[in-house]
Amino acid sequence: MAQRLIGVGAATVAAVSLLAGCGDTAKSGTDGATVSAVSPVKSPDGKKVVRFPFVIGESGFDPVTAHDLYSSEVIDGIFDTILTYDYMARPAKLVPKLAAEMPLVEDSGKRWTIKLVKGAYFSPHEVFNGKKREVTARDVEYSFKRHYDDSLKPVWRFLTDGKIVGLNAWYDKSKKSDGLLWDEPVPGLEVLDSHTLRISLTKPDYNFGYVLAHVAMSIVAREVVEKYPNDVQSHPVGSSAYYLKEWVRGQRIILEKNPNWRGGTWNFKANADDPYDEVIVKQMQGKPLAQIDRVEIYPIEEEQSRWLAFKNKQLDFINMPQSFIKQALPGGKLSPELAAEGIRVQKAVDPEYTYTYFQWNDPVWGGLELPKVALRRAIAYAINRDEEIEIIRKGNAKRAEFIIPEGIVGHQANYKSSVSYNPALANALLDKFGYKKGADGYRNTPDGKPFTFKYTSTPIAIEREFDELYKKNMDAIGIRYEAEKEKFADSIKREKRCQIMIRAAAWIADYPDGDNFTQLLYSKNIGESNNGCYKSPAYDKLYEQSAVLPDGPERDKLYLEMQKQFEADTPWVLGVTRYRNQMVYPWVLGYKRHPVLLANWMYYDINMGK
Repeated sequence: MAQRLIGVGAATVAAVSLLAGCGDTAKSGTDGATVSAVSPVKSPDGKKVVRFPFVIGESGFDPVTAHDLYSSEVIDGIFDTILTYDYMARPAKLVPKLAAEMPLVEDSGKRWTIKLVKGAYFSPHEVFNGKKREVTARDVEYSFKRHYDDSLKPVWRFLTDGKIVGLNAWYDKSKKSDGLLWDEPVPGLEVLDSHTLRISLTKPDYNFGYVLAHVAMSIVAREVVEKYPNDVQSHPVGSSAYYLKEWVRGQRIILEKNPNWRGGTWNFKANADDPYDEVIVKQMQGKPLAQIDRVEIYPIEEEQSRWLAFKNKQLDFINMPQSFIKQALPGGKLSPELAAEGIRVQKAVDPEYTYTYFQWNDPVWGGLELPKVALRRAIAYAINRDEEIEIIRKGNAKRAEFIIPEGIVGHQANYKSSVSYNPALANALLDKFGYKKGADGYRNTPDGKPFTFKYTSTPIAIEREFDELYKKNMDAIGIRYEAEKEKFADSIKREKRCQIMIRAAAWIADYPDGDNFTQLLYSKNIGESNNGCYKSPAYDKLYEQSAVLPDGPERDKLYLEMQKQFEADTPWVLGVTRYRNQMVYPWVLGYKRHPVLLANWMYYDINMGK
């Protein structure tokens, strides 16, 4: 994921400040954990409001097309999925959401029968003619089929591609018709009655429960999609606890509680290894879910703007900006100033990593020819990740070594990558493969043409620090550097079309299994999640073998082989895994960051002093 603009950040702070008041803060405890206080927000309608930032602008709220973390978080708050995650359980545990109970799984994992909860209604909309519209099994069938509507440019089709009996055949038949055959049944998507769906898989899929919890598989209403055929992203209508009240692109996203929402009761258990869990359980147990009436989200791209907004109580929580880590957490502990405010910090290692990809279709950087492999490997040797961690990230990250990050099933903690910082070796490789320096001191391709490391990023302060680092790293091996700046949403669109030469991206777990990361390099996912458009028959073969195996030594062995193939080809340079320091004001009750669950607003509360 990413960051960005000074102007937008400043405007957002001004908008937030309209809600900020003096704040009634109680005395702090020694660790901030047991302090209670009252939100400074005095909303004119007396509603409970939570305010927090996004570090980058959202792109839109259509589950089929949204491919950034921030848009997905909003989608998760608006729409229902069949399953979700237990708010408190660690490791992550699947539980029903729109399902009335966990699916009945039969036939060695190939047949999934899902009973939907009754009384789940979409939020009010004119297409429902003023009546409550209940979610049915037909909506699930329709929502699954939408991933095969090419006109949408769907980016999550790989979640079901080839997995559901008859779905690909239905798609192939539709392509020969005037349009998708929406009303034609698919054998593997059987609607047994209004609230029961049976899904038949082509083969066992040990991760299909995670697919049912994936935000991309959110359930939409066909009437709404047909009302806005080219702009569903601006008109999300779901059946979960919140609905979109207001959206000013890149400035604010306002959600309010869905008046048709079915409700629920907070009933979760504390984990033995986290003492604060007992505080959360005491604060929340037995309360109705969705205590918060309004959710206000402000994209604030510059770290300084986010930090100032939080310090001024204009935001209720933030992930501590890296530039201010040493100021807020000297020696790793909360500063006395923040402790006095009753702020607590929740530390975690997010299940994610960053990576810098090379465009596989680029005539200089992509492909399996040995000189191109040597060029990418030289870049991998030349980038100084230790300096990135120390200078740019203020020690708030660690090197990513394996293609499956820590905290995810399949991660191999003792693995050390064969690629490390070694500019001398990088220069030797380039010399060996004919990348000779010209009169200007920079290298040319083996056939004598100049070339450039053209790096695309957003125009914000932290990316300018990366420009300085990468320019220095490239100068050290005689490669020209060029910084290309554009908006995050524009980069997302271009990389789905394989049009960006070199860019850094990040991936955080959609589900806690290694498959969610190894699929990033699978060639059939080009245009969806394979951002560098990498194509390797050897890697593809290994991925396909791993995808049909459950967790265990056999799959771990394949993951190791995939890692070695990845290092041999070097389609990316692995980056870092960042540390999360979630700073939370004491009036936010019951807050616990989940490693996978995105929209957790319905599970915590705001103390308004009433």
